[in-house]
Amino acid sequence: MHVCFFNRSYWPDLSATGQLLTELAQDLVSVHGWDVTVVCGYPLRSDAQPPASECRNGVHIVRAAGSTLDPKPFVGRATNYVSYFASAALKGLTIRKPDVVVALTDPPIVGLAALAAAKKAGAPFVFLCEDIFPEVATLLEDFHSTAVNDALTQVNRFLVRKANRIIALGDTMKRRLVEGKGADAAKVTVIHNWADCSAVTPGPRDNAFARQHGLVDKFVALHAGNIGLSQDLEIVLHAADQLRDRGDIVFVFVGEGAKKKDLRDMAQRRDLRNVMFLPFQPREAMDQSYATADVSLISLKHGLAGVIVPSKVYNVLASGRACVAAVEQDCEVADIIRRGDCGFVVDPGDASALRARVVELAADRGRAAEMGTRARAAALEFDRPRQVALYDRVLREVAARC
Repeated sequence: MHVCFFNRSYWPDLSATGQLLTELAQDLVSVHGWDVTVVCGYPLRSDAQPPASECRNGVHIVRAAGSTLDPKPFVGRATNYVSYFASAALKGLTIRKPDVVVALTDPPIVGLAALAAAKKAGAPFVFLCEDIFPEVATLLEDFHSTAVNDALTQVNRFLVRKANRIIALGDTMKRRLVEGKGADAAKVTVIHNWADCSAVTPGPRDNAFARQHGLVDKFVALHAGNIGLSQDLEIVLHAADQLRDRGDIVFVFVGEGAKKKDLRDMAQRRDLRNVMFLPFQPREAMDQSYATADVSLISLKHGLAGVIVPSKVYNVLASGRACVAAVEQDCEVADIIRRGDCGFVVDPGDASALRARVVELAADRGRAAEMGTRARAAALEFDRPRQVALYDRVLREVAARC
């Protein structure tokens, strides 16, 4: 069986969707016996210059030519999107005949290229909805256009209508697709993203990463991962400001993203000496950075429940640490935390509530450790082999029916 994926981000690109797609594609080959092709773009944040086509870990990678401008300004991001889409549409018409075609949402219009490839091959089309548009586009701080949003709405509704199967990342996202985009509920399958629980494991607080950064004797509230537009990370700095006299508690950001410079500048202006910004950690060091935490922080702006599901939540759970999530009550992250009893949920933007929960866990480290144990148990429900097996089942089912 041959499946072809369309998504701009793929190895060696470092975005979350690219890393997840890389793991999915490789496991479909090595574990489930699929023949996999990925039509992707060139990496945006890597010095690597990969070839136009190659086979890596059994996956056939076809890279569509496109710009690799700085994606932070809207012009650069839009140029990257459109140039990749145009090239991917042409590449898609030349690939070997697939049995099923899958489109992700980077960029949001790439599903049109995937649908054209599926039509040409007489293959079913699967829409894997990582983000819902145009709702995500409202996060852009340098561009707002009613015309663009209307166009994205039409594209999204068209892809939802034409898809033989839709994969949503959670029940809230499924509901938004059905109620807001006109999706047929019978065509929507929920498959959560995952953590590789064999790679991300609970580790000792006293480790090389913690010692390097002087964190062994601190109570560490950690935000690890993308420091982007979808999170309301200013509240972490507000909470830190309220705790500036607590020398035992430190807030640590590990990662990169569009908001990192603004947050760092804000912390410097406020002289927040209890806040640290550390660079992105490669996979081999990620285990220790997560283990350095006493509590992990997750946040999502108000209004994005079901529009985006932060993939970092699964690694947070796998690391075996309690978590405090500043998210809406009706979303996947809140549901997972409540069901697993592995942390606290506070309202988006409520810095005082975030601060109070961090202080509560700092005062009762035994309770924090118990929550961490339950977090690890919850992560096993979303372990990589289990979730990839769900994709294998769905893709085979769709291919067999069409």
